[in-house]
Amino acid sequence: MLNKLKELTKDTAIYGISTMIGRFLNFILIPFFTNIFDPNEYGYVMLLYAYIGLFNIIYVYGLDSAFLKYAAFKHIGDDKDNFSTPYLSILFTSFLLTSIIIFLKAPIGSAINLPENFNHLIIYSTLIIFFDSNTSIPFLKLRLERKAKYFSFLKVMNITINIAANFVLILKFKLGIEAIFISNLIASALTLLFLLPKILKNFKPRIHSLLYKRLLKFGLPYLPAGLAVMIVQVIDVPILQALTDVDTVGIYKANYKLGIFMMLFVSMFQYAWQPFFLNNAKEDNAKEIFSKVLTYFTVVGSVLLVTLSLFINEIVKINLGGFYLIGEKYWSGIPIVPIVLLGYFFNGLYVVFSAGIYIKEKSIFAPIVTGLGALVNVIANYTLIPQLNIIGAALATLASYVVMAAGYYIVTQKYYHIHYEYGKIIKIFLAIAVIGFLLYSSLMNSDNAILFKIVITIVYLFFILFFVFDKKEFQFIKTNIFKRKNV
Repeated sequence: MLNKLKELTKDTAIYGISTMIGRFLNFILIPFFTNIFDPNEYGYVMLLYAYIGLFNIIYVYGLDSAFLKYAAFKHIGDDKDNFSTPYLSILFTSFLLTSIIIFLKAPIGSAINLPENFNHLIIYSTLIIFFDSNTSIPFLKLRLERKAKYFSFLKVMNITINIAANFVLILKFKLGIEAIFISNLIASALTLLFLLPKILKNFKPRIHSLLYKRLLKFGLPYLPAGLAVMIVQVIDVPILQALTDVDTVGIYKANYKLGIFMMLFVSMFQYAWQPFFLNNAKEDNAKEIFSKVLTYFTVVGSVLLVTLSLFINEIVKINLGGFYLIGEKYWSGIPIVPIVLLGYFFNGLYVVFSAGIYIKEKSIFAPIVTGLGALVNVIANYTLIPQLNIIGAALATLASYVVMAAGYYIVTQKYYHIHYEYGKIIKIFLAIAVIGFLLYSSLMNSDNAILFKIVITIVYLFFILFFVFDKKEFQFIKTNIFKRKNV
């Protein structure tokens, strides 16, 4: 079993290293943007990217999830059928949707309160969505084939091109915020170009009708589910704009992006986790393996949560030659970061619990659970933002992730019961609660805060090693992670 976990760890490491490099490179743009653009300008960028996120889901309409399911087991059609059928469907519908949005850009801009002189950004935005949606199936194909290195290369290349174009267009050509969208468009188009050999190799110029019906039957429930998940991630932006102003949106989103460190961990885990549980679902001890996965995910996620929450003030305010991680105009939003980190942590638990949904083909519950999460998010945003401003928006997102994780857990336990290591997980959450509620707030204003934070971090690490891991796991970690090569 531990060897199976090593297989997951290997793929997670490959995806993780590339994701960390890519996200880190991309994160360079945050101090760049926040030290150049005012919160008002950055707020409009975040507003449009919120809608880009929503329409990315609409453009794919669940066929990515369906492809993962049917291409993994190949119950219907051959390899090329399983690739070409969803790919051709997305290609046709994305072209149609893009044409409609470009034609209606003026009324769309008015509907989302975008200044008229920014309507051309809608054209850039929808073209970005077009190219990204048409790379979704090829990227999933690479993941199923466990071609993690090539997958990672393309992701890093995309981000590198995006960053380079931003610096050139903003610093040399003085294009302003439109440079952000043009750069993204260039990177997305070139990524699709690099994927063309993979597309052509697996392409068959026809749609397999029976397979297509099954793909739609399995995948379409993921459209409202995916929309609900994306609503959880982005709906706070238009609501915050409606209840406050665009400047507040800019400050909120700049600090929200500091949750990248937890998001990185969850993303790299998810890339490896989905193919892993699909390929190992038929193993005799599959449920035992999946139980361990939850424990180890909770351990690593909790360490990141505790450490980053304690030191985020110091990290943000490091002076980098006159620049900061985010510009000084945005520092008022720092208190939301621990809440954001906790939200991403629960999003990771939601990802772990998704295994049973896929394995037992219970996708019908996906829109129910995620829809409930989205509803909680909207209600909480309208309730909390007038009272707590951006902290209310962050708490609303956290609440929705908790609801979705709990919902997937309940469904999974009903149809694919797994006996998780509840004792260990409860210990971890109790320790997080002690640090969060008894220590964190008092340390923020202490003169010796940094010393206490270091002590607390070390104590927590020892707690994990000696009170969560058993002897067998401790020996496995010692042998496989901390082992020394004999000379």
